[in-house]
Amino acid sequence: MNQASFDARDYSGTGPQNYQKYFVPAIGAPLAEDLIRAAALQPQDRVLDVACGTGVVTRLAAKAVRGEGHAAGLDVNPGMLAVARTISLDNSIDWYETSAAAMPLPDESYDVVLCQMGLQFMPGKPQALREIRRVLAAGGRALFNLSGPKPAVFAILADALSRHIDPRCADFIDVVFSLHDAEELSSLMAEAGFEKVEIQTETRTLKLPTPQDFLWQYVHSTPLAGLVNEAPPQNRDALSADVIERWQQFVVNDALRLRVDMTTVQGKRAQEG
Repeated sequence: MNQASFDARDYSGTGPQNYQKYFVPAIGAPLAEDLIRAAALQPQDRVLDVACGTGVVTRLAAKAVRGEGHAAGLDVNPGMLAVARTISLDNSIDWYETSAAAMPLPDESYDVVLCQMGLQFMPGKPQALREIRRVLAAGGRALFNLSGPKPAVFAILADALSRHIDPRCADFIDVVFSLHDAEELSSLMAEAGFEKVEIQTETRTLKLPTPQDFLWQYVHSTPLAGLVNEAPPQNRDALSADVIERWQQFVVNDALRLRVDMTTVQGKRAQEG
């Protein structure tokens, strides 16, 4: 698809459907695999995936603990959970529609809690982290992955969206990459009562679709779609031309390459006694 051929009808699915179709294969799945490797799940683990979205981490966790263990996914967005339930082939997974800050789950009911690129969106992070610690068993672990600072590819996108569409678009992208500072993360974890906090950052290079495809796939996988689709056609054309031209410096063999720093945070609930 080239710039001139863009048609919103190409992205006629719901936001969660587009998220699963476009964002998950390009970004969500490879980073989920990284998080699962870092978690080193054991067959008997009871695992909760908080802010699970369409369930990519949840399904990988369920596969890792199949047999003795158990996996569940939790998200506040009913559309995301509807897609998660539709595509999951594992009927043993439990799905909960609720906020992370008030989980209707028993104390000490999970051995591992995972959260992929979701903590930065939570308005009450300290309370959400306290809830995560509450549902962990003694000695249990929580792992989060977070992206940032804002990589060049998304800085260009945020700038173009702000100028051609609406400054609020840039605000959304700012939030995506807003939580990555090790000192801030250590403070949040300590305030919530976690011990033995470990923070590691590595640069990941992801192979994305062509610039013209990824631009519209990302927009329609996120809350940006509403503002972009409301803009006049000439504004969308200007956005497309601007972003595609400036993204060419990151293209290798027709694919857009994204270099992004990913921070993994791990903390434990202390053993009793």
